Amino acid sequence: MSVVWRVDPELDERLREEIVDLWHAASEAGGAVGFVPPVERDAVAALARATFVGLEDGEDRLLVGHDDGRLVGLLFFASNRFHLRMHWRTLKRVMIHPATQGRGYGRALLAEAERVARASGWEALHLTVRAGNGTERFYQRAGYKEVGRLPGAIRVAPGDDRDEIHMWLPLR
Repeated sequence: MSVVWRVDPELDERLREEIVDLWHAASEAGGAVGFVPPVERDAVAALARATFVGLEDGEDRLLVGHDDGRLVGLLFFASNRFHLRMHWRTLKRVMIHPATQGRGYGRALLAEAERVARASGWEALHLTVRAGNGTERFYQRAGYKEVGRLPGAIRVAPGDDRDEIHMWLPLR
C-alpha cells in the first residue's frame, strides 16, 4: 500500500473537486455518506461546499489519502462546537473510493484517524452508521463499540427507514 495520508491539507480548488468526485462515486456505489443513489453530482457538491465551511473556519479538520496522486480516501473530524465536548470528535463522511476498496485503505484510514486524534489530544472518536449495510462490523473490528441506536432515524426511501447506529472509540 502506498497511500500518503495528510491531515489539514490546503483546500485548493483541485482538492475540492477531487473530494466531490470521490464523494459522488462513493454515493453512487451505495456508500452511506449522506445520499442514496442515484444522486446528482451537483447535490454532492452543494453538501461538500457546506462541509468545507467547517474546515475554513478552523472548527473541523480533514484527513485525505492519495495513492499515486489519486484521492482514494478521506474523512472529516467534526468539532462538537460545544466547550463541554471538545475532548472528542465525530468522524464524518468516512469514505474510500469504490474502485480501490478491498486493498486495506479503509483500515489504514481509521488507523491514521486514530493517530491524528491521539496527537491532537482527543480522548475519543464517535461516528454514526446507517443500519442495513453491515458496516458496523467493519468499525467493530477497528475497536469501535456500538453505544446506541436511533430507531428509524434515517429514511432512505418511503417505507425504508434505517436505524442510526452510534459507535465510540475511547482513546484513553
